[in-house]
Amino acid sequence: MLSGLMNFLRACFRPRVNRHVHTGSDAASGCQDGLLWYKDIGQHFNGEFSMAVVQANNLLEDQSQVESGCLGLHDSGPYGTFVGIYDGHGGPETSRFINDHLFHHLKRFTSEQQTMSVEVIRKAFQATEEGFLSVVTRQWPIKPQIAAVGSCCLVGVICSGTLYIANLGDSRAVLGRLVRATGEILSIQLSAEHNASIESVRQEMQSLHPDDSQIVVLKHNVWRVKGLIQISRSIGDVYLKKAEFNREPLYAKFRLREPIRRPILSSDPAILVHPVQPQDQFVIFASDGLWEHLSNQEAVDIVQNHPRNGIAKRLVKTALQEAAKKREMRYSDLKKIDRGVRRHFHDDISVVVIFLDSDLVSRASSVKFPNLSVKGGGISLPRNTLAPS
Repeated sequence: MLSGLMNFLRACFRPRVNRHVHTGSDAASGCQDGLLWYKDIGQHFNGEFSMAVVQANNLLEDQSQVESGCLGLHDSGPYGTFVGIYDGHGGPETSRFINDHLFHHLKRFTSEQQTMSVEVIRKAFQATEEGFLSVVTRQWPIKPQIAAVGSCCLVGVICSGTLYIANLGDSRAVLGRLVRATGEILSIQLSAEHNASIESVRQEMQSLHPDDSQIVVLKHNVWRVKGLIQISRSIGDVYLKKAEFNREPLYAKFRLREPIRRPILSSDPAILVHPVQPQDQFVIFASDGLWEHLSNQEAVDIVQNHPRNGIAKRLVKTALQEAAKKREMRYSDLKKIDRGVRRHFHDDISVVVIFLDSDLVSRASSVKFPNLSVKGGGISLPRNTLAPS
């Protein structure tokens, strides 16, 4: 039966020829192989990095970036590395907006404060949320469904020997730390997640909304906020934050029956401050599409036991192999399924692996480093198109 389904899918959804497939060096902007984009290795202020993105949705809703060098508006610094993973939902607009604006806000506030801090990061998130709200307000009369578009937002900043992890939603940052006594590499999750499947998140939502017995609902065996969305914090999703967008012409399936008296979702990130230790080897930043198929320790073991070059691509491919195995199909058959249909088998997946060179991490943040900017790729599509509802 499964083989018959696969034959039908292959017949109906043959992959389009991609004129942008490259097999050469990815020294500049990375390589494209069908729905997979990757940059095998690069150099950042604190060591090396590797990136990969695979598309599953009709429009790529994941966005990602690595920025290294000056973290302020002026050449005086501070210098360091910025990593962003933005997992959009309902469409690509919010994740693209974050990819275009969050780092610039961070640089502005860093220059104002003349240092990197938790406050700088929090202000950058707030300014990005307010900026996207302005976009929704302008576009609402002609494109009301943009009120139901949002994005998770995971950020890592390495500056002056300190690693900051800020998160909204359920993307994840996992540290690989050397245990000197045994030589093992231990996985340590650095990001706090905001998914209603986690009991503590449900308790938080219930304590914030004590007058709403339906603030989290078990629907089709999945916990959802108001029966609509799994995450409790995001950028965007303004239909669950502002009462004026919880009405027609927004589709009825998104609208709540009762008026919104206070924001249901939050855009306030959970922020962790971690002084980087010599035994800290690397950090894996990834959207939840990776963690659906790999545990924290499995991912860390893959990075530890294979060459750095191409390691992000290896993590993505391992996740895809697991996704294929769960559907009792071959990885080679999964690769033949086109975007859109591919979403029935796995999510968009973005991965950035940041290696931490202890000598480089400990150097002063005033040491100049050439600016580097790499954004995770995908199939180029019109930037003003909403994903199908």
